[in-house]
Amino acid sequence: MGEEQGELSPAAVGSPGNPLLLTDPRVMRALAHPARMEIWQHIGLEGPATATECAEVVGLSPSACSYHLRTLAKYGFVEEDTAYSADGRERRWRAKISAINVSDSTGTVAQRDAARLLAESVHASAEELRESYHDRQSEYPDDWQAALGTNYDVVHTTPEELETLKRRLIELFGEYRRLDPDARPPGARRILTTVDLVPWFPPPAPPSPDGEQP
Repeated sequence: MGEEQGELSPAAVGSPGNPLLLTDPRVMRALAHPARMEIWQHIGLEGPATATECAEVVGLSPSACSYHLRTLAKYGFVEEDTAYSADGRERRWRAKISAINVSDSTGTVAQRDAARLLAESVHASAEELRESYHDRQSEYPDDWQAALGTNYDVVHTTPEELETLKRRLIELFGEYRRLDPDARPPGARRILTTVDLVPWFPPPAPPSPDGEQP
């Protein structure tokens, strides 16, 4: 049955509106490599690229980038742009997956360890970008300095409310994501946005030996 007029088709798995949930420790560990993370992000944001073009971004040799690209392709994050490479020119790679979700709250010890490794790699990359901005903050126009920065806040929610809040934030970010350059208004620049939902309360105490809560 066709879609009703005006009905939006669901976002493909791995797109910003429907992130791919990573559960395989091997996949998470493969992506956790800083160079692979940077290459994948570059292709996802800037469009298809060759190993030579990626080398200029990450500061590695084209051969090293070719290895990382093949690894990313092995685990489904990128794929070869066959239309470009068919005439024998250097391979160009395009993003196959552009959005992921990782949860380290369930699963095996290996899954939790791999998820934590990937999260640490993402946080390290974000912190490097943040420090770079702080080092050169005075060089940015005043209006950008006024708009940029970190906001600290607190909310009191149930787990269900927190899921709703997280979904609403993602939807709001989606209005401004504008991966298509033609959708960006004049003066729009790329901004890293991060949202950390960290518990400000201790975990529940384990049951007592007799099975009763203390």
